[in-house]
Amino acid sequence: MQYDINIAEASVYVGTYAKYNNGSIFGKWLDLSDYSDINEFYEACASLHQDEEDPEYMFQDYENIPEGLISECSFSKNFFAVRDALDNMDDSEAFFIWCSNGHHNLSSERVKDLLTSFNEDFIGAYESESEYAEEYVDNVYDLPEWAQPYFDYEKFATNLFCGDYWFSNGYVFRC
Repeated sequence: MQYDINIAEASVYVGTYAKYNNGSIFGKWLDLSDYSDINEFYEACASLHQDEEDPEYMFQDYENIPEGLISECSFSKNFFAVRDALDNMDDSEAFFIWCSNGHHNLSSERVKDLLTSFNEDFIGAYESESEYAEEYVDNVYDLPEWAQPYFDYEKFATNLFCGDYWFSNGYVFRC
């Protein structure tokens, strides 16, 4: 899965099934930054394919759109809310990793609820599980300085990440 998505530069190639079934891949790349919501986007699709009475849109290719927000035959109404919410977020890569852990659905859950849950679960960026374990021990336990060289941070990290935390692509999250 691709996590380094720049959703602000999202685009989609919009054709129709009727044209495709008749041997044409006529369509156009639409930059989603040109539209403020799904209604404006669908108006542009309708204008592009005004030669059809009731076009069935086919999203033949796309870039910078997270999984779950688009398929060949559907475009999630949540896309614009996700895009706008992530516009000011520094950790959008971490957000996409968190969403892809199997417990959250970008296309159906309220974006506000997703962001609240993400902010509760996201710990931060770390080089390794051991690096987080070391910081955790420093913040939670009053380990004397003389004892620190003897403490096994890797084993402690193994215990932390067996149940309470998870690590992916350099980010730590609460379970």
